[in-house]
Amino acid sequence: MLVQKVHHVAYRCKNALETARWYEQHLDMKLVLSISEDAVPSTGEADPYMHIFLDSGNGNVLAFFELPAQPEMGRDPNTPAWTQHLALKVADMDTLLAAKQRLQDAGIDVIGPTDHALFQSIYFFDPNGHRLELACDTVRTGMLEALDRVKWDMLEEWDRSKKAPHHAQWMHDGSYKEMFPLA
Repeated sequence: MLVQKVHHVAYRCKNALETARWYEQHLDMKLVLSISEDAVPSTGEADPYMHIFLDSGNGNVLAFFELPAQPEMGRDPNTPAWTQHLALKVADMDTLLAAKQRLQDAGIDVIGPTDHALFQSIYFFDPNGHRLELACDTVRTGMLEALDRVKWDMLEEWDRSKKAPHHAQWMHDGSYKEMFPLA
């Protein structure tokens, strides 16, 4: 395989200092690097920026750019807010529920936990309007193999019909609890 791992993921932010402090306070992600330039290294164009990098665990890095010379950041009006998001893994349900309480105690609106059969998650927004998801795995023995068997059939059916295939309906109707009992 060519790609070894994701080096970093970068988003735009409204204020780099506020963003770094928010992620450290609410998600325990430490600031590991700040880079500031007056010109873009890859293009040479004049555009001052602050680029910050946050440790998201296990060698994963989340980065942000503050771009004060650019028009105010916005969202694609044709893409629903729930679509574009960053999902971050937590250890277990206890950690997920504690994070939810901590976020709510700080006045942050949280949706969930939502049961996705393979994992449970909560959703909320950072101060830049980016949707975040904290997820903990709840996959049961046999689930991933069952999904592996139907993945291409589902994708091909979707491509033809643009309607949700039901090859893995057990993920959505709760029957996974009987089909894949806890060990």
